[in-house]
Parts: sequence; C-alpha cells; structure tokens
Amino acid sequence: MNETMVCAVGNVATRPVYRELANGPSARFRLAVTSRYWDREKNTWTDGHTNFFTVWANRQLATNAASSLEVGEPVIVQGRLKVRTDVRDGQNWTSADIDAVAIGHDLARGTSAFRRSGRPETAARPPRPEPDWETPADGTDPADTDTDTETETDTDEDVEADAGAEGRPEPVAVP
Repeated sequence: MNETMVCAVGNVATRPVYRELANGPSARFRLAVTSRYWDREKNTWTDGHTNFFTVWANRQLATNAASSLEVGEPVIVQGRLKVRTDVRDGQNWTSADIDAVAIGHDLARGTSAFRRSGRPETAARPPRPEPDWETPADGTDPADTDTDTETETDTDEDVEADAGAEGRPEPVAVP
C-alpha cells in the first residue's frame, strides 16, 4: 500500500490527551508547524503561515508521548499523513492528521533527558567501566601484544597461513 510518510518539525500546541481503549492506549495532540523565511527588505527572519496537524499515537508511543510532551516544546514527528474531509453542521471540514510512527524532542532547539520505559531506572547491573582510549605517555600501545620484531614484509602466502579462524590476517607490526 502506498502511504504518504511525512516528517514535521514544530511545537506541541495542545496538551496530549491520553485514552485507554479496547485495542490499547491512544494519545493525540495538536502540532503547530510554522514556516520561516528570510525577509531581505527587513533583514530578519519572518514567520510564515502556520499549519496545524492532529498527531495520533498508539500503544507504547502513546504512553510515552503523554508522559513526555508539554505545550510549547519543539518536537519532530514522523508518520503517515491522513487528510480527512467531513461535513459538520452542514459545513465541509478538512483536517490533516499524522498517524505517528516516531515522536521526539527537537534537539536543535534544546536538550532532553532520555529515560527508557518498561524497565526500573535503578537496575541491579554493575556499572561498566569506561574504556581507556588514551595512549600511555611512554608511546606504547597497550593493545599491541605482538612482540615479533621481524622487519621483513609478509607475502600473500604468509598472510593466508597466519589468517585467523574467520579468515582475517593477524596484525603485523611494521617498523
């Protein structure tokens, strides 16, 4: 099926409304997307037209969006564009909805702290030490365990003979 996938960058315009439905959680909020352009006459950036989208999120995305988003926050929404027409009170209405696949804060305009959902934040895993990527002051490389000081160059046959179990040649120190 051909679907129109869009990526919209804008601001949360309404508080997310969260509902528990028979087929799982659902949330919706309005997204304001305003174009900006450089006005050469005024020598400033100027706001253009603002488009409003209703963003729909389902399942875990709905739960996370409802607990993470606040009015005015800059977000990026990726999803399927749905343009709907309806007749209400004798008038034709057109709305543009986005069935969200992903929603996130726009880090070009601020910072965000990610918290993984579905896991306790104080997991009982031991901390993993940061690897030491620095080369020691004496100039030796701790990863270099090859003590072979031969100065001759290996031939293709030597490399094939020295190849590991995965068919990769062993590193050779060249002075």
